[in-house]
Amino acid sequence: MICAILALLVSGSAMAQISVTVENDIVYSRADGSAVLADIAYPVEGSDRAVIIYVHGGRWRAGARDYREALRVAQWAGMGYFAMTVDYRLVEATPAPAAYQDVQTAIRWVHAHADEYSIDADRIYLIGDSSGGHLVALAATLGEGPYERIGGWDDARSDIRAAISVSGPYELNTLSWGNLWSPLEGDVVEARRVASPMYHLGPGTKPILVIHSDDDRSVPIQQAVDFAAALDATNVKHRFVHYTNSGHMRITDEVIEETLAFIAEVESR
Repeated sequence: MICAILALLVSGSAMAQISVTVENDIVYSRADGSAVLADIAYPVEGSDRAVIIYVHGGRWRAGARDYREALRVAQWAGMGYFAMTVDYRLVEATPAPAAYQDVQTAIRWVHAHADEYSIDADRIYLIGDSSGGHLVALAATLGEGPYERIGGWDDARSDIRAAISVSGPYELNTLSWGNLWSPLEGDVVEARRVASPMYHLGPGTKPILVIHSDDDRSVPIQQAVDFAAALDATNVKHRFVHYTNSGHMRITDEVIEETLAFIAEVESR
């Protein structure tokens, strides 16, 4: 479904209405008989749009692209972005690494449609919370890694500019629910290590914003502290926003503000 709406864009004391187009239920991937869906939004006017792709949480086994406190595509389109929220195949139906392969397909879909939507393909940003934070951090560290390209757009690029990980885990073998990442074949401990962003830091790592709170009961703060220390040690451009009493954080107004500030930092280089 395609619809045009007015989004409110607030800048200082001024408020402007921006016309945006919202398209729901886009099939961005067809993998192993599954059609995987996304919602997109973009300004009616303009070109060379930066991209924000949102990946939801839910321990890879639940959640959806449009759940409560997900990224709102119309809001980001009102700020001039091409915004996309994606579903991915959940582990209880299609085991790991299917979820990550879907995220990679979404990135390729954006590259493949850059001309159609007036996208600046060098300004693709990923944002995710909880298990979605893990998936976007993995994209910034591992990239495509050893995983097969499936779902389509095989000839497209898969690079991104930076990632924003909110309440994400970075080492799956020490995570209480890391056992949910269990491929059908092979050594599951090694598979979780390969899927842990902590072990793929280096010169090719993309800038990362890490957001986490001390009282997160789903992903211990130590995961973020250790990851931030590893980012420091490898001189990866990053910022660690450390809250004390915000729980298991989602895409809140504070997260949006931090994200916009981080994107501005990345683009100022």
